[in-house]
Amino acid sequence: MANVVIIGAQWGDEGKGKVVDIYTEHADEVVRFQGGNNAGHTLVVGNEKTVLHLIPSGILHKGKRCVIGNGVVLDPRIFLEEIEGLKSKGYLQDDSQLMVDGAVHLIMPYHVAIDKARENRTSDRKIGTTGRGIGPTYEDKVGRRGIRFADLLKPETFRRRLNEVLPEKNFYLEKYLGQAPLDADEIFAEYQGYAEQLRCYLGNVSTELDAAIKADKNLLFEGAQGSMLDIDHGTYPYVTSSSTISGGACTGSGVGPTRLDQVIGITKAYVTRVGEGPFPTELLDEMGEQLRAAGHEFGATTGRPRRCGWLDIVALREAVRVNGLTGLALTKMDVLNDLETIQVCTAYKYQDQLLEDFPSDLEVLEQCTPVLEEVAGWQQSINEVKDFDQLPQAAIDYVKQIEAWTGVPVVLVSVGPRRDETMLRSNPFA
Repeated sequence: MANVVIIGAQWGDEGKGKVVDIYTEHADEVVRFQGGNNAGHTLVVGNEKTVLHLIPSGILHKGKRCVIGNGVVLDPRIFLEEIEGLKSKGYLQDDSQLMVDGAVHLIMPYHVAIDKARENRTSDRKIGTTGRGIGPTYEDKVGRRGIRFADLLKPETFRRRLNEVLPEKNFYLEKYLGQAPLDADEIFAEYQGYAEQLRCYLGNVSTELDAAIKADKNLLFEGAQGSMLDIDHGTYPYVTSSSTISGGACTGSGVGPTRLDQVIGITKAYVTRVGEGPFPTELLDEMGEQLRAAGHEFGATTGRPRRCGWLDIVALREAVRVNGLTGLALTKMDVLNDLETIQVCTAYKYQDQLLEDFPSDLEVLEQCTPVLEEVAGWQQSINEVKDFDQLPQAAIDYVKQIEAWTGVPVVLVSVGPRRDETMLRSNPFA
């Protein structure tokens, strides 16, 4: 029995969907513990691509139960669309395969309206929000004004909670943001239409996971976004609104920290970032465009082009520390196939200082420039390689150098989007 947490070790989009899909073969249950439909996990099974935003990636495996923990915020409309999309492809034929905790907070229409209006109102220093209402929902959760999944299934409670909060939201929308007010009856009717369709998924995730652990089942905890977008430990304020690091697996699911065994951080062989915020190794030249084109770097949720840069070891070491990583999963190695040489950032230069630790001061980080080391490329396709030892020596050296820089073993290497383009060097469930 093992309980394994999978998190992004960069700014998101590291390939978590594929890695979770690979590891789900060895898990009994998959747990989503934070974020909302601002996340996008892309999976390729055979030649079929599936993009998931809320439902854990493990849903593509038969016989695996997927649960959405209390730390997630959920848009019922998007959730139902995902369910219908999966069922149309032959997945999720048994509704008991999916569970949602009653404490999950609901994304309401006013959250989306506020999110979009705020971002449009801000002319400078935009956060780069997806406009899905994630941040305003977490605000209401912390402010004790939220409406939860269990409330949705009780019409009188839902109506009362909606009537309590909507006048304040309409005042803010009209008087400050200059937007049209929302109608309580319309929202109530829409959401009660969702309620009966979703009732079968209600459960107590913490209790169920405790029973699974006692039954010696393997649990896989699936994070969204990345460590550098964590609300506390990321590049604040250019972050998401939840705890994306491994500790969030505990608070977002009701499982205590002593029950977790392994924490695997996913990193690309280079770095990408979507939205605004400092990005020390960003390439604003032809090389950046080359990485974007080769890696198909466009957001699965928004379609926005991702900013691309060289691998940042300073940021990666920060992720190792705050997550307590026991292993690294290295993705998109194949994107570097054609490069004669590869640059890697091993330190930052700030004014006359050399920084080896990630600065917590955003103004300092914005002024940092990368100190780059050059390593040899392999200049050949590695997509069909199945055994790590059969990789070109330069590719093997690149992986081992990452291990040396971070002090963490690389336990998985991905050389393409498909399941069979993956090398498992060790299994955290073993």
